[in-house]
Amino acid sequence: MTTLPNRPNTALLIVDVQNGVVNTSHNRDEVIANINTLIAKARTEAVPVIWVQHSSDELKPDSAPWEYVPELTREATEPLVHKRYGDSFEATELESVLAERGVGRLVVTGAQTDACIRSTLHGAIVRGYDATLVSDAHTTEDLTQYGAPAPQQVIAHTNLYWQWQEAPGRKGGTVTTADVTF
Repeated sequence: MTTLPNRPNTALLIVDVQNGVVNTSHNRDEVIANINTLIAKARTEAVPVIWVQHSSDELKPDSAPWEYVPELTREATEPLVHKRYGDSFEATELESVLAERGVGRLVVTGAQTDACIRSTLHGAIVRGYDATLVSDAHTTEDLTQYGAPAPQQVIAHTNLYWQWQEAPGRKGGTVTTADVTF
């Protein structure tokens, strides 16, 4: 249903599953296991797997916190998009990577639910993509000390509102790992 012409393909997007991002995240191991399941399925079905990696003062390139978690392995042929902003499209080559592959629909996983995941989902839909959030393959850390809801509430709320997200000619939605179709 994407509004992007000649973009019939789907890609799996893995956002910021880095040591310094998910080391204390809610259900870390389960989320990473679900992402691994999705990676295997995408590779089996020849679906592009696109990796996104955040850099900041806390996530300095080539540092241990900046590295992807060791449980996830990127193949050399899978694009790696570097970013400095929450929205994975903002000031990155993500759009050109997706255009080269004819992608109009994204299946989104990763971290942080309340920051980069939400920003990327909204960035995708306003740019004309369909964007499906995998409800059990994203996570966030506990930010209750700053007044945020508990992580499980942040995740549940994001899943709730994104399941009905839509715009003219574009569709959001949520799906569990077990029910993902590419």
